[in-house]
Amino acid sequence: MDQLDSSAIRVPGAEVRVVRRCTSTNTLLLALGAGQPVLLAADEQSAGRGRRGRRWHSPAGSGVLFSLALPMRRPVRELGGLSIVAGLAAVRALRALGAAEAALKWPNDLLVRGAKLGGILVETRARDAGSLAVVGIGINHLPASGIAARLRRSVAALAGLLRPLPARNAVIGALGRELFAALRAFDATGFEPFRAAWEGAHAHAGQRLRVRLADGRVVAGMAAGLAADGALQLRTQRGLRTVRNGRVVSAA
Repeated sequence: MDQLDSSAIRVPGAEVRVVRRCTSTNTLLLALGAGQPVLLAADEQSAGRGRRGRRWHSPAGSGVLFSLALPMRRPVRELGGLSIVAGLAAVRALRALGAAEAALKWPNDLLVRGAKLGGILVETRARDAGSLAVVGIGINHLPASGIAARLRRSVAALAGLLRPLPARNAVIGALGRELFAALRAFDATGFEPFRAAWEGAHAHAGQRLRVRLADGRVVAGMAAGLAADGALQLRTQRGLRTVRNGRVVSAA
């Protein structure tokens, strides 16, 4: 197995920790309530989570699984665009590693040619002065048997994209450094500077989307960029529609 080693994961400014197995790296860092930046990586998660509590499937040693906890000066109410910022950071790091077709599906999926490569989960907590942001990233490093059938969708892995395949330590380091820098920039400047860059990484830019809302209804329209808070904008027959809580179910 490609062994994780905290000394081989270089993220200046953050303490790096590694565990063999845990429930969820996000859960552990939220419980820790880190006062300083901490990156926690795991070989395996027994209760890994995606958005809306969905289970994240990754057999031991096959995934890049880590979370970065970062104290923020901005209050929780201003952190709505963090999943977009984190996604951009992940795409930049993946493209720099050689995964040139890495792209984003709003709000938090990492895709390659329509296949799911990974996902992002952002959780925040209020603090006396500012907030704590915990960003979890899960990426398929090696192909895992049966995952595509279980998820009922196509799945990609870094092993099919990068030659030679970097060790997980190197991938986590690259992602962690890019993520750390992006979160620091967001804390200093807010979301606005990231909006245009997101469009360049959007897998469905200019396409017609069907989006399932939190209440089960489905709305359709042409992708029209992001609102000021990171919400998805759709150009519909009735005008511009802003979607803050939903998931893209199809694109054409």
